[in-house]
Amino acid sequence: MKFFLIGLGNWYNERDSVEEAILEADKVGFDGALVPDHFMWGTRDPSRRRPDDYSTLDSWVWLTHLAAKTKQIRLGTRVTPIPFRPPGMLAKMVSTLDILSNGRIILGVGAGWSKEEFEGYSEWNELKVRVDKTVEGLELIVKLWTQKEVTFEGKYYRAKSAVLEPKPVQKPYPALLFGSNGDRMLRLAGRYGNICFIPNTRTPEEYEEGKKKVLRVAKRLNRTDKIAFMTNAISIVPFDQKEYSRRVEEAVQAGESYFQTSFPLNRSLVDSVRRFAEEIIPSFK
Repeated sequence: MKFFLIGLGNWYNERDSVEEAILEADKVGFDGALVPDHFMWGTRDPSRRRPDDYSTLDSWVWLTHLAAKTKQIRLGTRVTPIPFRPPGMLAKMVSTLDILSNGRIILGVGAGWSKEEFEGYSEWNELKVRVDKTVEGLELIVKLWTQKEVTFEGKYYRAKSAVLEPKPVQKPYPALLFGSNGDRMLRLAGRYGNICFIPNTRTPEEYEEGKKKVLRVAKRLNRTDKIAFMTNAISIVPFDQKEYSRRVEEAVQAGESYFQTSFPLNRSLVDSVRRFAEEIIPSFK
């Protein structure tokens, strides 16, 4: 089982405590840490609005800073809205960071949901178009990572004789993490993904059906050995060693390969990271 630290916002006001937690996670044995990728947090859940929702760090610049300060932990996003940026430029950013981190980068793949930030910095479209852009954008990104020269003519994106060099360290391309329960995104995960978590499922049967959709595509493309599944996020408050162990054991029995967990963003964050590493991780490695 691989353990990932999540629930780490990219809010400017919490940058020091989150950075401290990720540096500690690197030291004590966590396998990865994922941060969200938002310029302006939207209103999908108004009850969780914060007064500093628009005071954020650019996650990819921040991850570059964190990569320079860490040695082993994998770093990535959960998740990056592919239609938000020109995909060719995103491909170059991620490739550069994969090189600088010696192959430790994960690109989280999503279609985006914050209307406010898209209207502020990009272009907002209905869900179908955002998913269309995600499918097309990811195709271009993968081509740039894997081909010597790319000419691409899509409905939304184009490239003429584009050369992306040097290529990423990870082969055939940096790890892609998907986090969606939509049919088209699940199929896209089967086509390109390395890590997949399926959120917002109401029953175990619904979750298993989502996994089957991913694996059907992966099997058709002969890449079932390239994709693994990640548990949904949990945060147990107060910290309960027995309950954490039970949840991880359930994930093991279900055939999951990644366990993601979060802790409250307060003064105990680093202590919680350290305690989890001491009390939980050794039993499942």
